[in-house]
Amino acid sequence: MNKSRVIDLDSHLKPYIGRITFDLLGEKEACVACQRLNEGLFKIHLEFSLDSELKQDDWQINIRPSFNPVFHWAPHLTPTENHIIDQHSFHSPALIGCDDNRMLAVIPDLDIMLSGTPVRWYMDMDAQNNEFILGMSEYQVNEHVLYNRRAGAVYPSGKVEMGFYIMVSDDKEKIFNPFRQILDFLWSNWGSKLFNEGYPLKGSLMPYVKHTYKWAFDGWKKSVWQEFDLNGKKAGAPVFIVDVTQSPNYKGVRNEREFRSIWNQAWFSSLRSAQGLFRYGKRTDNNDYIQKAMLMKELALSAPMNKGLFPSVIATEMEEFVYDGKRYNRSRGWDTLYWGNSNRNPFTRDARVSPYHILDMSFTAFLMLQWYEELEKDERLLDYAVKYGDALTELQDDKGYFPAWIDTKTLKPMGVLDESPETSMSSTFLLKLYRITNNEKYLDSALKAIEVVCKEIVPIGRWEDFETYWSCSSFGNSTHVNRKFERNNMYKQNTLSMFWTAEALYHSYKITGERKYLRFGQRCLDEMLMKQASWQPPYIYVNAVGGFGVMNCDGEWNDARQSLFAELIILYGLELNKKEYIERGLAALRASFVMMYCPENPEVKMLWEKVWPFFNEKDYGFTMENYGHGGLVNPEGDGMGNFTIFDWGNGSAAAAYMRILDNFDLDV
Repeated sequence: MNKSRVIDLDSHLKPYIGRITFDLLGEKEACVACQRLNEGLFKIHLEFSLDSELKQDDWQINIRPSFNPVFHWAPHLTPTENHIIDQHSFHSPALIGCDDNRMLAVIPDLDIMLSGTPVRWYMDMDAQNNEFILGMSEYQVNEHVLYNRRAGAVYPSGKVEMGFYIMVSDDKEKIFNPFRQILDFLWSNWGSKLFNEGYPLKGSLMPYVKHTYKWAFDGWKKSVWQEFDLNGKKAGAPVFIVDVTQSPNYKGVRNEREFRSIWNQAWFSSLRSAQGLFRYGKRTDNNDYIQKAMLMKELALSAPMNKGLFPSVIATEMEEFVYDGKRYNRSRGWDTLYWGNSNRNPFTRDARVSPYHILDMSFTAFLMLQWYEELEKDERLLDYAVKYGDALTELQDDKGYFPAWIDTKTLKPMGVLDESPETSMSSTFLLKLYRITNNEKYLDSALKAIEVVCKEIVPIGRWEDFETYWSCSSFGNSTHVNRKFERNNMYKQNTLSMFWTAEALYHSYKITGERKYLRFGQRCLDEMLMKQASWQPPYIYVNAVGGFGVMNCDGEWNDARQSLFAELIILYGLELNKKEYIERGLAALRASFVMMYCPENPEVKMLWEKVWPFFNEKDYGFTMENYGHGGLVNPEGDGMGNFTIFDWGNGSAAAAYMRILDNFDLDV
């Protein structure tokens, strides 16, 4: 017996789709309904009626385009036919294919998912065989993070539904930016309603900011705040990372998860957090906070320059000790301090010998100029940034790219990601440096950089940066750097690259007035927003609307990058007079506080206490950087995590809120 059936297509779909087939569920055929909602939007609904419980490991719908897309997009990589995109990664779920003349997108019916499904849904993109796939199966996590089908799916007797939307267009702008209409559809039907009902958080965000600083400088002060002498001056900052064993309520042996350090780089930026603390101190007339922010600024300015380049990490020596048969790490103190660089790189995990990272230096120098422009005219900040800017322009290649990593001894590029979208952050820095100094060489360099990114990176989605391959998700770092995963016709991609590029293009437009930059910038922004939660899945046990995922090979929800992204999303909304962007930006800002342990988050507070029962009011403010990082969550607290990074969590969220509060006339 033939185990699949063909769906009759609306004539308007035939230029885009050659065939849609679906499996039987057991021996049952589905009742199929196809509805044309408008010229470019169709809804297909399948309903099975089961007489008894059914065990069936896999079920699929297969959609074969009638053309051969040259561009593909999916939320997650499926490098082999054994892989799937489990619903855990359905932030703004869609499968997309485009050629020069047509765009096709498939979007799961979220209303069916909201009502609950007996078996988990998945998607798959097989570009090599020109197939878009929706399915139902149980799953397991392999690598960090890829999903595989798992046997054991069970369907109860009664009704089983599956549905999806098909979006098609031959409009050139919709082909250029296929993400826009999908995002508009998802937000207008699900996200906006939830946002206006108060998701992901209701009320003022100021209590969360208060918890943040009380946590860092009172309850957890002994573990978090670091202060020491540096070149005859006092410097200080919150430590890079702390885990639950450093809680004042923890009764066991304390352990330092990573080497004790303070970072000024594109992720963990002490100087960014310092701006928020400075703003809050000014707003509340808290001189202690202002002085701490000044010590954080002093630390950034103390990084020793080497022909204009400078390190991003200051750290202490560590030692290992054994207690009751277990090994623990602890710092040997700031008397053993040394300068180094981020150990998230292709060459070494030792920060002491890690190379300079252009991205990190450009981000820090940009923040120095931001402080100089907006907070206080400390000429040292401008002088430092100018010295770096002059060194940076000398490193630009003939195409316009800035290399990623520079050897600390030879000051030469190290050959990995020498042509990457990390270049965009340097463009943004140089644009700001031009605006302050009026030196045309900075403008010329910045525009040359963003032009090559638009030409070579944006159209093919080559969003590769340090985090894509050299953080926790290392899959593909020895085989696929600058190479697509053939089955998906996609690179491994990270949202940070999309953000830096959208930001550089926004500022390029504001300085030059050329609309092409805004057009490309919106496309980059929208691709980034495909990793923003446009709905509230019933199987995600924290409020997720507005929160961000990370990349197409990881599992996070509500990742701390959302506080970095929020302002730019709002800026595009104001520039384009687009309410959706403003709502998305404010939702991202609010999502930045969802994971905080505090009484204002009662449901999340209960989850924290299930995982760490010793938590109490002394821990208010503790904020994990994301949720569901490993691809698994449940109502008992799986997915909650065990650490806080001040500069990529509560401190960065507070900084984003204070900045938006000071600079925008919005109800935040």
